[in-house]
Amino acid sequence: MIVQRERAPPDLVTVGAFRYHEFMMITENVKTRFAPSPTGLLHLGNVRTALFNALLAQRSAGRFLLRIEDTDQERSRAEYVEALQDDLRWLGLDWQEGPGVGGPQAPYAQSERSTVYARFYQQLEAAERVYPCFCSPAELALSRKAQLASGRPPRYAGTCARLGEGERQTRIARGAAPTLRFRVPAGQAVEFGDLVRGAQRFSSDDIGDFVIRRADGTPQFFFANAVDDALMAITHVLRGEDHLANTPRQLLLLEALDLPAPRYGHLALIVGSDGGPLSKRAGDLSVRELRASGYLPEALLNYLARLGHAYARDVWMDPAELAANFSTEHLGRAPARYDEAQLLHWQSEAIRHATADRLWEWAGARERVPAGSGADFIEAVRANIRFPADVAFWAERLFGAELAPSDDSKAIIREAGSAFFEHALAAYERHGVAYPPLVAELRQLTGLKGKPLFMPLRAALTGETHGPELARILALLPPETVRRRLRACH
Repeated sequence: MIVQRERAPPDLVTVGAFRYHEFMMITENVKTRFAPSPTGLLHLGNVRTALFNALLAQRSAGRFLLRIEDTDQERSRAEYVEALQDDLRWLGLDWQEGPGVGGPQAPYAQSERSTVYARFYQQLEAAERVYPCFCSPAELALSRKAQLASGRPPRYAGTCARLGEGERQTRIARGAAPTLRFRVPAGQAVEFGDLVRGAQRFSSDDIGDFVIRRADGTPQFFFANAVDDALMAITHVLRGEDHLANTPRQLLLLEALDLPAPRYGHLALIVGSDGGPLSKRAGDLSVRELRASGYLPEALLNYLARLGHAYARDVWMDPAELAANFSTEHLGRAPARYDEAQLLHWQSEAIRHATADRLWEWAGARERVPAGSGADFIEAVRANIRFPADVAFWAERLFGAELAPSDDSKAIIREAGSAFFEHALAAYERHGVAYPPLVAELRQLTGLKGKPLFMPLRAALTGETHGPELARILALLPPETVRRRLRACH
């Protein structure tokens, strides 16, 4: 039986320029990581993983590390590495160790760590825990098909495990490029306590020998990911439930290398409103797309922090509050359902809590709003906007040279009649932007109150039947604009 061990300093082993015990002494502090593969833009699923790990570290006054797992040479791209770092910084998920920051276990890109991995391959080879595998992809696929057809779980049949040293050398001499397989011990139970799912138990007989080094010499995920977590003193790993089957393999590897394992927690995946996997239509949007559409980072943080995690209070929180109230005990096992309406709710909350200066910069409406009116304009329209396009709409409605009323507004203007707007213009000339006396006089002159009084004014001044407070609108509009729009209605 293999049980996940407590983290403790392993025996002194020299690896490159550092020694384990110099770094394992710090592991009493929580240290989490985000380790993306740069094969595309960050989407909601992997951003949530980064967020949960960052919140756990921050709550515990620990450290959050970024590592780039770029061993997929065909799909990894430098531009994706840059993009994911930019997206994380935009979200405020700053890492204390990793690319651009440095740290004691640099480098933090797996493509630059081949000499580190080579030493551990040698250690496993010396202990006869690995062997070269010459099976072709076609042979492996045929074996898998036969196993499935006979009702057996697919696992490596151990073909090359029985090759003698002479046969191995002969094949290598002929130019064969083998993979390197880890020899899984038979008849063992691998057990660990999952931070989300509780006690987990796997049989080593169901796993099968697995590849830790590809034929091209690059490390397989199981190997590099586990070794780097140990060397980088990672104490807690929160990752998607699709990695759950990887965990027993990695625990076996770490035991064979006499390296400590982190505590694992496997997060429920995010599904669409129909219960199926997310799609581009339903929310598998990249952070880059959401950012370009105008979402504020605080909106995404408040939404994602609740996607599969429960807070006692479902209220707006700043990043520090999100971290202080985060707990692995509140992570759910059921699939987390993406809900665009909820994301829009938190976008509205983000706008409500942002400063006027912040929204002014976000909106990008400088060319449409008169100089010096930016802050007042933002406060006037704050309750009526969600995205920069909404800001542009109201800027045009309030400050555009021509006003084209909506069909509903035209009907309201016609129903009010020209006399109403003559009285409105007269009241404006006497009171200007002093809204209460202006409305009081207009009420006296027309005998109207409530919607029949306010709706025609709004329709005339903005061309809309709903929108910002009339008092704020009146204060914002240039006097000549007010006069022109009221005259146009009678």
